[in-house]
Amino acid sequence: MKISHTAMNLAINAAWEYQLLTFPNPAVGAVCIGLSGEILSIGAHKCAGGPHAEVYALRDAYVTLSGDETIALSDDSAHIHNYLRKNHNNLFQNISMAVTLEPCAHSGKTPSCALLIRDLGIKTLFISCKDSNPIAANGMSILEEAGIPCTFGVMEEEGRKLLEPFLLWQNKPFVFFKWAQRLDGTVNNGIISSQTSREHVHALRNCCDLIVVGGNTVRHDRPTLDARLVVGKAPDVLIYSHDKDFDTTIPLFSIPNRRVFIEPSLEKIKEYSLVMIEGGAAMMEVTEDVCDWHLCYIAPIIGGGSMSMGAATESFEVLHAKISDNILLWMRKK
Repeated sequence: MKISHTAMNLAINAAWEYQLLTFPNPAVGAVCIGLSGEILSIGAHKCAGGPHAEVYALRDAYVTLSGDETIALSDDSAHIHNYLRKNHNNLFQNISMAVTLEPCAHSGKTPSCALLIRDLGIKTLFISCKDSNPIAANGMSILEEAGIPCTFGVMEEEGRKLLEPFLLWQNKPFVFFKWAQRLDGTVNNGIISSQTSREHVHALRNCCDLIVVGGNTVRHDRPTLDARLVVGKAPDVLIYSHDKDFDTTIPLFSIPNRRVFIEPSLEKIKEYSLVMIEGGAAMMEVTEDVCDWHLCYIAPIIGGGSMSMGAATESFEVLHAKISDNILLWMRKK
């Protein structure tokens, strides 16, 4: 495999770690490559307003090459930009980069990545996808005018899958269905997924502006549906139910600054941008026409449950898989 593809694969996998967590920004990964093809650093955009993937990759490559750890732990994008400009000492002249998305040309909440790459004198750039956002696009023009060759289309299909939520929520809500199950397929009777998986769910909730859940789930599980494990916000909740009679002492009803809707349709989804649907087989069936992606956490457990997703019938394409203490699958319907 060419080093550009090896590096891009690492960049794409790094970006998937933060898929949807960067809302309303795209998930992006970047890798710095040394003169002999060695991987110097891997960076990913972690949250909106924070440093872009290129900045983290350049920061870590600088620390490796220089031994200067002054900015090693910095998450201040402007500070990293300024420090690298003043102290790079031409360390990057033989360094190449692989980036999943064309570096941004504009300065918004963070400075322009294209200008930083230009000023550091990066040797060459490999890019998976062009930026379709007219505000941020044209980083390539800045770099090529400075004599930095840019190669587009490296692992472009994989890059576009990574970028799909960002492209969709420019024009419509991006909606995904989440569930957890054991190896035997059961989905009921208490907590299923690991602590790290639950923290990931809460991080996703913190980025969503609406959670959709079925009425029976609310009545039986009495959930809170907040992001307390990451000290995050509690999104609005749409309870899909034809019966509006609920015990209002259920925790989800008592969260300040949250709106809770009880409705027999899913029309409310159209008023939001990033929507998570949580539930079982019945909710999967009801929401199949509005879901863009599906997210499943599989725990390495057999036994303990009695109900499965058996009533639902779907065939999925796996977009990305991560194996840790649980298996995490990002999927879309075939």
